[in-house]
Amino acid sequence: MSDWAGIVWLFVLLIGNAFFVGAEFAVISARRSQIEPRAEKGNRAAKTALYAMEHATLMLATSQLGITICSLLILNVSEPSIHHLLEVPLGLTGMPDAAVGTVGFVIALLIVTYLHVVFGEMVAKNIAFSVPDRTVLILAPPLVWVSKVFHPVIWVLNGIANGALRLFRIEPKSEANSTFTLDEVATIVDESRREGVLQDASGTVSAVVEFTDKDAGDIAVPLDKLVTLPETTTPAAIERAVSKHGYSRYVIVNGDGVPRGYVHLKDVLRAAEGGRENEHADAPVPAKRIHHMVPVQETTDLEDALAVMRRTGRHLARVRNAQGETTGVLFLEDVIEELVGEVHDATRRR
Repeated sequence: MSDWAGIVWLFVLLIGNAFFVGAEFAVISARRSQIEPRAEKGNRAAKTALYAMEHATLMLATSQLGITICSLLILNVSEPSIHHLLEVPLGLTGMPDAAVGTVGFVIALLIVTYLHVVFGEMVAKNIAFSVPDRTVLILAPPLVWVSKVFHPVIWVLNGIANGALRLFRIEPKSEANSTFTLDEVATIVDESRREGVLQDASGTVSAVVEFTDKDAGDIAVPLDKLVTLPETTTPAAIERAVSKHGYSRYVIVNGDGVPRGYVHLKDVLRAAEGGRENEHADAPVPAKRIHHMVPVQETTDLEDALAVMRRTGRHLARVRNAQGETTGVLFLEDVIEELVGEVHDATRRR
């Protein structure tokens, strides 16, 4: 190979090295929220980019293999060519042949290292970090193609790397993390409010962030603070409770003070008016009028508790601790207030 051919290979290998570096950082920096809409519209590059992001470890293994090969070839092919070309002008300086060889090698090594680090690494990395969504659409398709061509080799290398991680009790991930953590979202909301970009006068956006970080036990009403009625309560007694407290729903407890269910004012109005036989104002509320409360754990995420209550159509949930003991009651109204602010019971006295 001629010396000038070595120079040509230097630039080819630098481009190849930059490609693998840029593709590597683009895959782990791009966000699915920016790529998925394009993929849903049928964009083939976006679909390939999503595949790359979902198989991030394989893509990283492909990139590292490509970077290593390009780096080794640069040192073994291009550096000797530069070294040999430098020997001619250095020989004209009158230096001894041994000194010419040493100085030429040092200068060639410095030139190759500079070009490799700056143009083969840093420029590509900075571009991928600056515009990751655009970069991944351009670089992901050829990277996926390379990974499929060298799949056996890459699969073995990736398997060895994952095995080494598991020896240290670290579970490897295959998909790039392309979502914001709760703390990151909270920080974005706070900064946006301070800078005037986000108007959140009602506090709803902030409440949503805090809502996702709370458990059922955080807002459940303890048993000793509940307004309860005994199992033998009557429609007349419920009417008096409404007059006194103003609530539309009341927890029914057994003789030990443990919640059994709850009743709603509208369920006993007809009985209080003597509408049905065996349902009179002074007779105990029939069991069929007492609504069952769905059980949730104190550690249940608030959004999961809300999902259970919506699925079962219940407005109250029984909150239990790790020992299975009932410690409080979760009200749908309180859950909604965590999102939108105070909600008034239509019958509640103010």
